[in-house]
Amino acid sequence: MKRFFFFLLSLVFLYGFALSQSNEKLKQLIAEGDEYSEKKFDNYKALEKYLEAYKIDPKNYDVLWKLSKVYVDIGEHLPANTKEEKKKQLETYEKALEYAELAIQVNPNGSMGYTRRAIALGRIALFKGVWESIDLVKKVKEDCEKAIQLDPNNSVAYYVLARTHAKLCEKPKIIRSALGLGWASYDEAIKNFEKAISLRPTFIMYRLDAGKTYIEVKNYKKAKEHLSKIAELPTEDEDDPQFRKEAQELLEKIKDKAP
Repeated sequence: MKRFFFFLLSLVFLYGFALSQSNEKLKQLIAEGDEYSEKKFDNYKALEKYLEAYKIDPKNYDVLWKLSKVYVDIGEHLPANTKEEKKKQLETYEKALEYAELAIQVNPNGSMGYTRRAIALGRIALFKGVWESIDLVKKVKEDCEKAIQLDPNNSVAYYVLARTHAKLCEKPKIIRSALGLGWASYDEAIKNFEKAISLRPTFIMYRLDAGKTYIEVKNYKKAKEHLSKIAELPTEDEDDPQFRKEAQELLEKIKDKAP
């Protein structure tokens, strides 16, 4: 009996040790994935690391929403000239949506799951055509609002909500209202852009899109304020060099515009 007890104790110890090793490996893989995604801008290596982590723990919330993010990042940079290329791009966004859905299932109270689902849905809507994807657009708004409710400091959710308002305002309100999209407004877009910027003031994309929106409403003073700031901001996204160039071009276009 004593021998059997020690045998069980050994099994428990070995299980605990294996679990501890597994958890350490999981943390390491997530950290490596983050490094590739956020610092080295190598999305495919990031995907590789996150997928390895997923094999260890397929119900890890952070792994799931980070997988959704990296699939969107990959999809955004895929060529989309041929029918096959477009098909691959859409499949990549759908993969992002799949992992965002899994993240929400694992943690329905997590803000980033809804944020990543909003982004994946938004990409699919843009791919298919916003005005042919009205239900998807409405879901993007709902997910952003849910994400903000769960985490009022989620700058990404404010930004995506702002982008949604700004994009829809490209059509006259009378047309949008008939489609159930009359809620969109430049005022709301600007309010949410400014909130995103206040939470993450060094992120170039937030200021660039805010600047574009201020130009749309002819507030050139605020547009210049955000666009001119971009040149001095650090690189935090793989597209920042292009964003800086775009900001400079916009500044040149509006340099003679009165405030």
